[in-house]
Amino acid sequence: MFRALVLEESGSVVTPRFRELEDSALPAGNVTVAVEYTTVNYKDGLVMNGGGGLVKRWPHVPGIDFSGTVEKSEHPDYRPGDKVVLTGWRVGEIYWGGFAQKASVNGDYLVPLPAGFTTRQAMAVGTAGLTAMLAVIALESHGLTIASGEMLVTGAAGGVGSIATAVLSNLGYHVVASTGRAETHEYLKSLGATKVIDRSPFAEPAKRPLESERWAGCVDSVGGNTLARVLAQLKYGCWAAAVGLAGGSKLEHTVIPFLLRGVNLLGIDSVMCPGPQRRKAWARLTTDLPQERLEAMTVEAGLADVPRLAHEILKGQVRGRVVVDVNR
Repeated sequence: MFRALVLEESGSVVTPRFRELEDSALPAGNVTVAVEYTTVNYKDGLVMNGGGGLVKRWPHVPGIDFSGTVEKSEHPDYRPGDKVVLTGWRVGEIYWGGFAQKASVNGDYLVPLPAGFTTRQAMAVGTAGLTAMLAVIALESHGLTIASGEMLVTGAAGGVGSIATAVLSNLGYHVVASTGRAETHEYLKSLGATKVIDRSPFAEPAKRPLESERWAGCVDSVGGNTLARVLAQLKYGCWAAAVGLAGGSKLEHTVIPFLLRGVNLLGIDSVMCPGPQRRKAWARLTTDLPQERLEAMTVEAGLADVPRLAHEILKGQVRGRVVVDVNR
């Protein structure tokens, strides 16, 4: 038997319930993992609250990330006792996920626990940290250097923003963090932000397609009008990495910044990201994300706290990262 948070749907209303399930209830998969930790991401908030049409079959166990120990394996790369991490691959959406004490998945979706990380630290990173690191790697591969100038991180107090701020500042970049939460300013400075600015100017519609050049690059987790304003403010030939849509999925803009300033918009996907890129990003996280900063942005919760956290994260009320101990 194992404990799981199970979502049930009736008349378009999604209800979370905690259940004791038998192992036979697990879906088909060639690796069974005894889950130790999971986390709560923005997408988890959507799934838990029935948003986005992400879940197709009910009842459902959500949780897009988890870490733990292999219990059974028919996959050639894993054997019982191995420590593993899973993020993405639509686990927690179309497949049962990590808000449970056990998970059964396709072993191709797993990565070995990176050397230097505990299973708890791996979930402090989770999808948010992997996405942030993929964004940094993409920006660097397109020519971003410390000498390029100021780096903007929007939605900086959230999970992706917090880790992007910590990584970029650790690498030596001049990081400007944008947030709408005044109480997080000192927190963001503790992660390495050189300056913290209010997000409200980015929420206002642009009056012209090009604004004064300022940013050498941006990790944007907000989308919507914020991303449109960032594109208008990028320096000539510079880049914005789009990683989220907390502020909306619609992008209203002109092509003028692309044509007259040669700016670039980089799309970052961590869900279906191929294995070699994942491993590269995880390896970079072990060297470029200071563990003391990771710990400073992390709070711990139990499985019973997930429904509350799922509501709070959609309202922008979750700061940094949450590690969920499924056995607590």
